[in-house]
Amino acid sequence: MTLETQLSKHITTFLKNTHQVEVQDFDFQLTRKEFEGDLTLVVFPLLKHIKTNPVQLGEQIGEHLVKASETISAFNVVKGFLNLSLSETYFSKLIQDIHQDKNFGFKEVTPESHKVMVEYSSPNTNKPLHLGHVRNNLLGFSVAEIQKAAGKQVYKTQIINDRGIHICKSMVAWQKFGDGETPENSGVKGDHLVGKYYVEFDKAYKAEIKELVQQGTAEQQAKKQTPIFIEAQDMLKKWEAGDEETVALWSKMNNWVYEGFEKTYKELGVDFDKNYYESETYLLGKDHIKEGLERGVFYKKDDGSVWIDLSDEGLDEKIVLRSDGTAVYMTQDIGTAIQRITDYDIDEMVYTVGNEQDYHFKVLFLILKKLGFKWADNLYHLSYGMVDLPSGKMKSREGNVVDADDLIDEMIETARTISQELGKLEGYDEAEKNQLYKMIGLGALKYFILKVDPKKRILFDPKESVDFQGNTGPFIQYTYARIQSILRKANTEADSLDVTNYNFDDKEKSLIKQLNEFPGIIQQAADQYSPALVANYVYDLVKEFNSFYQNISILGADDSNQIHFRVELARIVGEVIKKSFAVLGIEVPQRM
Repeated sequence: MTLETQLSKHITTFLKNTHQVEVQDFDFQLTRKEFEGDLTLVVFPLLKHIKTNPVQLGEQIGEHLVKASETISAFNVVKGFLNLSLSETYFSKLIQDIHQDKNFGFKEVTPESHKVMVEYSSPNTNKPLHLGHVRNNLLGFSVAEIQKAAGKQVYKTQIINDRGIHICKSMVAWQKFGDGETPENSGVKGDHLVGKYYVEFDKAYKAEIKELVQQGTAEQQAKKQTPIFIEAQDMLKKWEAGDEETVALWSKMNNWVYEGFEKTYKELGVDFDKNYYESETYLLGKDHIKEGLERGVFYKKDDGSVWIDLSDEGLDEKIVLRSDGTAVYMTQDIGTAIQRITDYDIDEMVYTVGNEQDYHFKVLFLILKKLGFKWADNLYHLSYGMVDLPSGKMKSREGNVVDADDLIDEMIETARTISQELGKLEGYDEAEKNQLYKMIGLGALKYFILKVDPKKRILFDPKESVDFQGNTGPFIQYTYARIQSILRKANTEADSLDVTNYNFDDKEKSLIKQLNEFPGIIQQAADQYSPALVANYVYDLVKEFNSFYQNISILGADDSNQIHFRVELARIVGEVIKKSFAVLGIEVPQRM
């Protein structure tokens, strides 16, 4: 039972006995630092039940709690705020409970646990991953890890868009201009190599359009009549017809891309339990459309295309099958959602997709509900904003988007430059330095992106993100390394903790209160699908620890009991930092 729940029971009983009102819910907050106390009850909401002076009511409740609960040692009232001071006994029990709970903050996952699938990444196979994919992957992976920490069974998945005209464009260009180039004989990463030929197709396509326009063809007509575009269309038809040679080329070039993606995922530290491929799912959903048509969920237009009318729900009409009977993206997404439920019997599904697809997911979820799937109420679109860079930063190989591999390299190099300028890594050999540069650089990237609410657009500055001061990944990593240094100097293993008669300093109490917030933050972050809550919590924890560290001696304390307690308190803080960063996908260094 939480402290707030315990106190609520006391207050409910008091109000019922003295004022004859039944109140169950109360607004508790951590006491602001400028006031005396640890926990604050906001009295104002109670005035709608009890017509009285808020200060007088606060005094009455405070006096009752001091008598009724050994947890409350004193109180003061400031206007309509009852500030409660927690007893030494409370802090003793709280820190001992935290210390004894080896899985503090995380819930156990059991076979009966709620099952959630998190989809993220979901790239096209005609080009490398870019900055937008980086935010997508970091968000999706972190949300999955937070769900797991909240006690859910989690399945990480992506759907790879490996079919369609886009990959056929790269295939045609490779046949025309590739001269047998492969990742092996060129030394170029597979996804970049295929992306190169997608760009080559675009160059040739534009040149052919220009030539046709000069010959008198209207531009819109020229776009459809260029020889290279017609070749790509023909190749798509051959692929759909199962032409052996075309399918072999498609398989070869897509495998180059898959291998390239895997390297990038490994560098980013993200993984998947299951890959779905559009080439295997694009026909899914057609049977469900047919059933829905028979039941009146959908209707057929004169040209034979199938639609759904969502105007009563404030949306519009949406096509779900073309007139020739071929599927659209919505058809595929309907079928894929149903297939995933069949594959994993999941209770909930989270789609990590940019906010430009908000409307698509509103329509998808509504269609699935109309088809009668009750689990459609448990579908969630984790919509996120774009990532921008300051002008002139990190141009990609194509010159129009920021390549994910380039970004990773740039972050590691930025970490190297700043670390060398600050002289942070004296006494390290070259291999250790390189490992730390990567840890710091990627930690900076991940933290900078994840500390922002997913819905907000981000302006990402690589150099600012690697600052060793302020709300940054390296600042938190540095604090963790400082704690490990203290533990090495103390030269003690994690030990039992007896603080029955310990006299806590205010700085120690503040740190314990901050630690106690951790389980609630994990649950809140899981409920809201927001890694930003964890990121900003761990920053606040680190600030609290640094204030404690700067104002109180740990290893030079007055007696051995103090030293022992403060070392163990530092150890617990380090463990919570590590756990917080783990669900954000960030590593922590032992020294720095």
